[in-house]
Order: sequence, then structure tokens, then C-alpha cells
Amino acid sequence: MLVSERVGQLFLDGDDGRDRLEYTEYGAGDAWVVLVHSQLMPRRMHQPLARALAAEGLHVVTVDLLGHGRSDRPADPRVYSATAFGRQVVALLDHLGAERAVVGGTSLGANVSLEVAVLAPERVAGLVLEMPVLDNAVEAAILAFGPLLFAARFLPFTVNGLRRITRPVPRGVVPFWAGIALDTLDQRADSMAAVVHGLFFGRAAPSSAERRAITAPALVVGHPADPVHPAADAAMLAEELPHATFVRARSIVEWRLRPERLNRAAVEFVLGCLEAAPAVRRRRVTS
Repeated sequence: MLVSERVGQLFLDGDDGRDRLEYTEYGAGDAWVVLVHSQLMPRRMHQPLARALAAEGLHVVTVDLLGHGRSDRPADPRVYSATAFGRQVVALLDHLGAERAVVGGTSLGANVSLEVAVLAPERVAGLVLEMPVLDNAVEAAILAFGPLLFAARFLPFTVNGLRRITRPVPRGVVPFWAGIALDTLDQRADSMAAVVHGLFFGRAAPSSAERRAITAPALVVGHPADPVHPAADAAMLAEELPHATFVRARSIVEWRLRPERLNRAAVEFVLGCLEAAPAVRRRRVTS
């Protein structure tokens, strides 16, 4: 089933001026879903899932958070935290005129979705949380992202050099996930260092007490043998959330390379959430 796809933008007023966020809408209607990407990855990573959801009649939006993809990339680490990203998603809902939505994401996107549920619980009809990064992932996250922070701060030519090499490659001539990898390598050293620094030393996720108070239904997906996103974190989150369903992926790459089973689980979950809590359309805010 073919669905319409439209690129949009919104502007956020901050202490240092206005920041631009870019997003893509798939489908139409009043049954909203917002999908949030992983750290340093672009919103396009969720294009396959967005299209699968939109084919079921849902209105799906993928967004590049500040510092990612085609959105603005300030070099100030103070603007980056899971809470700040959560506020951006709430601002997106306001901009779209969406009173309620199912909000979901992968890795950083899962943490941000939890923040949205804490900041604006009345706006969240459900949560789709793939491989959250919580208590059990601290050491692995430092090992994975610490070298990136070091390189961006002290060897910026390595990050900027990769950008100059990868940016000219036409994304249409490479396989989809190779294109996503190229987009992820398209970083500027100053903004990448700011993003990683902000998430290291700022708030990365709601506390356990805050998570236990989230009442929205949740679908939690955990990966086996994933050191950066341990299945223990996903299982712990599913225990903490009062209305959570835990699904164990068969491998780290199942939802990327063989998505049918998990797409079906996500579609059924989202439809159930929106049928139980119908969306009410608000006036779209223009920027």
C-alpha cells in the first residue's frame, strides 16, 4: 500500500535563538505515532517501520532531534539531554496539532519516549521502546561513546574527514542500511562532541521511580547479546512499567533485516493503544 510522505520543519525558541527541527510525515489522519531515532543516527532509520504503520492507516511522524540528521546541530552540550529531547517531541506534537500519540524509539529514542511520558503523560497513548539504555548499560555506553567524544574533542579532523568522504556518496545507489550508516557518519566534530557530552553528563533517562509511575501501555523490545543495549535493561523496564509487554528479539539485527515479526507486534500494539484511547485532533501550529 502506497502512503503519502511529506517533509516538514518546526522552529524552537531557545536562549541563543531559534533552532530548526526537520521531520517526515507518513500517511494521514488523527491516529498519531511518533518515532525517535538512536543516538547520532538519522530519522530515516525508522522509515521501514513508519511505512508499515502508515499502511495500516496510521499517521506516523519521524523526527530528527536537535544535533541529528537534517535538524540544526548546536555545538553547546547544555542543550542536549533526554529531557530536552523529550520537550522537543512534545513541541512537535503541539506543532502537528496531535493531542495524543503513541511515542516510540530505539536506544536513545526509547529513553526520550520515556521522558515524553514523564513530561506530558496525558499526551502519550502508548510507548514502543526498543533496547532502552538504562542502569545495566552504563559501562558499555562509556566504552562505546567515550572514544567518539575523545576523537571529536581532540582529533576533530577524523570526524570531519569522514564527513567529507561519506557526504558525497549518493544514498540512492547503496543498500538502505548502508545509506543509514553513511548518514550516521555525516557528523561535525563540534556538534557530535556536544551531543555525546550532553548525554554523558546530563540526564540520560527518567529515574526508576519516575518510570514506575508511567501508566501508559508499553511494548518493550529487548535484544540478546547486545552489550550496549543489554536485554536486562529492557526486561527491567518491562517489570517497572505497570502496563508493559516484553518481547525478546531473536537477534540484534532482527528488526532491521527481518522485520516482519516485530513490525506485526508493533502494529498490533499501536492499533490497540489508539483504539482504546482515540486521538483528538488539535489545530496545527504554523511556524
